[in-house]
Amino acid sequence: MVKLKIDGMSCGHCVMHVRQALEAVAGVESAEVDLQAGEAIVEGSAEAETLIRAVEAEGYAASRL
Repeated sequence: MVKLKIDGMSCGHCVMHVRQALEAVAGVESAEVDLQAGEAIVEGSAEAETLIRAVEAEGYAASRL
């Protein structure tokens, strides 16, 4: 499991984009994105750095918690 801090999300549309970006990464089994907490929890074998790059490619800031 990888837990990420996501900055820049302001609505459900943002959450959907972040979740889709995370789920598109090879090795991701599931991704839960929480708008209020500004966090994402990702299950699977994907590396944290790869997940962070996927989120950043969508225009949001991400870091590992």
